[in-house]
Amino acid sequence: MNQDIYICEAASLEEGGKGIRFPVTVNEEDCTAFVVRYGQQPRAYLNRCAHLPMELDWTEGEFFESSGLYLMCATHGALYEPDTGNCAGGPCRGGRLHTIRVIERESQIFWEPDEYVRPARA
Repeated sequence: MNQDIYICEAASLEEGGKGIRFPVTVNEEDCTAFVVRYGQQPRAYLNRCAHLPMELDWTEGEFFESSGLYLMCATHGALYEPDTGNCAGGPCRGGRLHTIRVIERESQIFWEPDEYVRPARA
């Protein structure tokens, strides 16, 4: 069974607001993932565009485009649905972000590693 890993206090995520980045390992590579709040739920993804493996955020933690309805890749303009990670427009059509399971309990946000996204190396 996987062990839940602390990300942040739940109050630090506002609906459609700034996201929180956290370190992960994918295929022995250090990279980041992020969590945002959308639809009153925390949503987490690997911080990697489905079009090309580039981080999405404009500046650290800025993942939503100006309307707050989509996550947007700062490099390619690809748009993603925040609740599913599915590409909604741009060069990633048919692609999707890698979803990371998150849990909100006792006013804290945790993530759960899977077969692809592992805890950051020490």
